[in-house]
Amino acid sequence: MKISAIICEFNPFHNGHKYLIEQAKAMTECDRLVCIMSGSFTQRGEICIMDKFARARHAVLCGADAVIELPAAFAVAPAEIFARGAIKILSSVPEINAVVFGCENDNKSDFLKSAEILLNESESFKKTLENALSGGESYIKSCQKAFEAAGGGGEMLAKPNNVLGVEYTKAILRAKKNIGIFPVKRVGAGYNDGNLKEIFSSASAIRQNATSPLLKNNLPECVLNDLSDFSTANKRFEEYLRLILTRTDAKTLKNIYGCNEGLENKLKELETLSFDEIIASATSRRYSAARIKRILCANFLGIYQPDCEEFLKNPLYIKPLAVNKQCADEVLSALAKSEYPVLTKGRDKLNLDKIAKKCLALDEFSYLQWQITAQKNELTNQDSLIFV
Repeated sequence: MKISAIICEFNPFHNGHKYLIEQAKAMTECDRLVCIMSGSFTQRGEICIMDKFARARHAVLCGADAVIELPAAFAVAPAEIFARGAIKILSSVPEINAVVFGCENDNKSDFLKSAEILLNESESFKKTLENALSGGESYIKSCQKAFEAAGGGGEMLAKPNNVLGVEYTKAILRAKKNIGIFPVKRVGAGYNDGNLKEIFSSASAIRQNATSPLLKNNLPECVLNDLSDFSTANKRFEEYLRLILTRTDAKTLKNIYGCNEGLENKLKELETLSFDEIIASATSRRYSAARIKRILCANFLGIYQPDCEEFLKNPLYIKPLAVNKQCADEVLSALAKSEYPVLTKGRDKLNLDKIAKKCLALDEFSYLQWQITAQKNELTNQDSLIFV
């Protein structure tokens, strides 16, 4: 069987995601399509606007054959770790032979060349990177300068979806897996475009305008029916981030990806300010707002770099959230060929080793924090698998 995969957040699922699924099937001519999706919190350090089982159900209703969960330890992490974690799990399934992703540049050879440059890190690359960092540039901008100095195209690391695409490609090359990449050019609004469009609005624009009647043509009906104003829960989440920051010492903060070089002390100095003031005051040429939010979210969830590095080196698991009932046996049988246990029932956890159980505990804790923050009383059980 040929299975293609999409790495995603679907926060929420929209027309652009439906287009990506359609293109994935057409380009790869796959037998089945699996999505690996962030559960309750995102790579930008934000709380998901909907329950993970609802978002997984939307994806299956709109063309995916299964949605499995990306562990929280990788979901709330820098792009490289996000990608490595996703590829680690996908590549454990022998039938998965393609990864499809949305991006601003759909030239496959550009992604392969870019990944090789970043993996090899020539002397020119290292020297330019060091000089840029010493000059006070952010890591992202410094890396972009070094990348260009080593012969890379500037636009490849200038756009967020291109960056993720390059990281997926790097992770595949590093893992030495026979998985092809299929970049799909985004349609409609850009990643950070907060304005609603006629048909293809960004997920961020949809979240910011969750009650707008203009969303009708931007979302599949199943998503539109479940979407509601999440602003109160989001404000509550921001207050929780502040609260946990006040309870965390600088030494602990330093164990979070990206919280180093004195940033941990800076955040502690700002802890009495409002959430918006903390983000604004900590953001600089060197540290983006997304990085600050991600650090605060990882702190809230107890996601630390040493644990993530351990998870990347050891066997984990596959946790399906939703499956197309018409091909459930076929898809679950394919997933069961993975090097890792497939968790479809509560007792399946008994098959995990100590490290995998620790990773799964973070997923369960994250979902519990989502439930409490969103104040949703009637939600799907942690161990459930939805058949759509």
